[in-house]
Amino acid sequence: MKRKKPAAPAKPGPSGFDVEAYLESAGAESALVQYRRGAVVYAQGDPADDVCYLQKGAITLSVLSRTGKEAVVAMLSPGDFFGEGALAGQSVRIGTARASEASIVRAIPTPAMARLLHAESAFSDRFISYMLARNMRIEADLVDHLFNSSEKRLARALLLLARYGQAQPQRSLPRISQETLAEMVGTTRSRVNFFMNKFRKLGLIEYNGGGIKVKSSLLSVVLHD
Repeated sequence: MKRKKPAAPAKPGPSGFDVEAYLESAGAESALVQYRRGAVVYAQGDPADDVCYLQKGAITLSVLSRTGKEAVVAMLSPGDFFGEGALAGQSVRIGTARASEASIVRAIPTPAMARLLHAESAFSDRFISYMLARNMRIEADLVDHLFNSSEKRLARALLLLARYGQAQPQRSLPRISQETLAEMVGTTRSRVNFFMNKFRKLGLIEYNGGGIKVKSSLLSVVLHD
């Protein structure tokens, strides 16, 4: 892990508010940190004393049970916040955040984040919208696990990773292992391998052991009864 000089702000998103530019210009006591692939941003049980903003790369959030079983609960892309539980009085991290590719993360101490939210309504609106969308995603994930087959869960996970339905979907996904996909959808690696080969043969995805290209036609698997 090494500190990095602030990078040039990204262009404003669909809302017209440039989060990165605001975080850099507001004088927050934040640190821009670069992580190599596989590096831990924070571990389960660490003190929760800041909120993180993913500026570049990809982050995997996972939780480890008392019996040693690990489950991937989310995969984040640039523009996502994480570790927000610190704002709600969470004293320790309830999961682990790990860079799934080379990443740049801005860590904002909790008091500074609270001041930024109160100082700029546009930033507060952006953050609240993100948290509401995250909550909706968690509820949808629960329904998905309760009622859908592992094949549908995998198709939905791939579409979500590709940000299907959003303003700027990413057809090509970062490199992700079948083990990670299995943890995300709650099944075995062999089942994931079977369904991935099936999706590829049907022309719904493209992959050759590395990156994955997701086609919108994969939605047919989710909608099929």
